[in-house]
Amino acid sequence: MKTQHQRSQAIDVLRGLTVALMIMVNMPGTPATTYAPFLHAEWHGLTLTDLVFPTFMFVVGTALSFTLEKYEGMGEAAVLKKIFTRTALIFLCGFLMYWYPFFSTEGGSLTVLPLSGTRIFGVLQRIALGYCAGSLILHYWKEKGAIVFAVVALFGYWALLYWFGDYTLAGNAQRKLDLLVLGEAHMYHGEGIAFDPEGILSTLPSIVNVLAGYFAGRLVRRLGASYETIAKLTMSAAVLAVLALCWSSVFPFNKKLWTSSYTLITIAIDLFTLSLLLYVIDMLDKRGWTYFFEVFGRNTLFIYLFSEVVASTFFLMKIGDLNVFDWVYLNLFRPWAGVYNGTLLWAVVYMLGCWSVGYVLDRKKIYIKL
Repeated sequence: MKTQHQRSQAIDVLRGLTVALMIMVNMPGTPATTYAPFLHAEWHGLTLTDLVFPTFMFVVGTALSFTLEKYEGMGEAAVLKKIFTRTALIFLCGFLMYWYPFFSTEGGSLTVLPLSGTRIFGVLQRIALGYCAGSLILHYWKEKGAIVFAVVALFGYWALLYWFGDYTLAGNAQRKLDLLVLGEAHMYHGEGIAFDPEGILSTLPSIVNVLAGYFAGRLVRRLGASYETIAKLTMSAAVLAVLALCWSSVFPFNKKLWTSSYTLITIAIDLFTLSLLLYVIDMLDKRGWTYFFEVFGRNTLFIYLFSEVVASTFFLMKIGDLNVFDWVYLNLFRPWAGVYNGTLLWAVVYMLGCWSVGYVLDRKKIYIKL
């Protein structure tokens, strides 16, 4: 049995698996020729891709089950400094990623891209806020307070969306609040109108994914990889799945709104996946395949940020009339693999390229923590 201070290989693999899948779904040859499981649900619904981000939030929580214990021996000021510094750093990296490449050469002169049109919220920003809120809740309110927060957050979010709008793209309360606070220019426009799937209001239920990850991590640390651990994780997953399915009849699964039913079903799937990994890796001792994902899990946020910045650079560079990213897909993958298989293969190759960077860092024992 593991001691409370040992890391779980299964958790590291879950983290790495999440990053690998996140890179793949973010970098297809073209979304128009992407297999359905690798696309987000158009609005209500649930696909494989819709599981990736909440799992990222979940593994942020599992990491908290290790780091918060280390904080307990520090003074109050040191704890808050740790939490707010890391929050600010992750949030800033996300903001700068959207502002990148910072300069424009249109018109023949070098000009700074205005901040007035830069998106404020996004994936890394939500991770930062989820980490911050989860850390503060657990530090001050402890585990009982975290459970109370989760219940209030999920039901409160449902009430806010019900009372102040509807569940449509244009009329939901999340969009209304973001327009009021952020302004249209600072929001995501990929849905055809200004709507941010990582906006202010939907951050509330996403914090619950972080807290769930913390409780799962604490259980694994306390009981180790045992049949008791797997049974508790699996039973919890079953209960949450039933609740989620019942709730979805009135509050549908929706990743872009991060509905409360979606929060519960993604937590249920993460708990079941973690229990399966614990069984295969720790109890059956099947470890020959795990290193690939551990590489991603050891420099998680850096590799994700690297994948986004490199892709953005490819989109800026031109070969003829095409950006480099599209040129590679259209000329090197699509002709011989086909439109759908070529799209998938390019995403896999791109993910493997990011993995190779992580591999070099791991071999050199370089671990970049944001």
